[in-house]
Amino acid sequence: MEDCGISVILFDLDNTLVDTAGAGKVAIHKVSELLKNKLDRANISDICEQFGHKLLKESFNPSAGQTIDEIRINHWHEALQEAGGVDPGRDLASECYCMWKTTRLQNLSLSPEVLALLDDLRHSYKLVLLTNGDTQTQQEKIEAVRCEGLFSAVVVGGEHAEQKPAASIFTHCFELLGVKPQDCIMVGDSLDTDIQGGFNAGVRATVWINKKGGSPPENTMMPDYTIPSVLDLPNVLANLR
Repeated sequence: MEDCGISVILFDLDNTLVDTAGAGKVAIHKVSELLKNKLDRANISDICEQFGHKLLKESFNPSAGQTIDEIRINHWHEALQEAGGVDPGRDLASECYCMWKTTRLQNLSLSPEVLALLDDLRHSYKLVLLTNGDTQTQQEKIEAVRCEGLFSAVVVGGEHAEQKPAASIFTHCFELLGVKPQDCIMVGDSLDTDIQGGFNAGVRATVWINKKGGSPPENTMMPDYTIPSVLDLPNVLANLR
């Protein structure tokens, strides 16, 4: 690809390069099947929905003495108690978590099309994977999709004092590669973390992956470019030349 004044592309991971949401749905279905064989009259869908809510609101502090695995076993334990109305014990909660985690990781992958895109881009740009989240969780995903070799740098938010949208973690990326913010673009699916973070850090452009369509909600950061899939990124790069 021709030079367009950009030397670095920062990529988010979840729901940008890999379909984490889709893998999560498959994992929840597997847990539902497990629970149908374990519980007689429990509302399985409510249990799974409760777990999903707890996952979204999750706040993990590694210095608090619990691992992320223990925290998420607790999510399942609480969901079973709250939605099921009984306490089937932590053994079942552990079994649910193991099934959910294993299935989700097994269903995470770079599609052949995304893999080909990254392989093409890395011949013209330095690629950086910049992902928020707990260190263990994100490293397990990176290992599962076998993508680390495609990037000049991999930066996981949980390993730093601040995560996206804080400018500091972007500055860390710039310093790693010896580039300026204007040399970079940020590509991601989250307006609150990826797009706001790119703006905070002063990158050349922000690219929002909007798979659902529609306009950004009010009072959110407006991206410079909006595309339905990361596969459309070459069109943005061509426009930036």
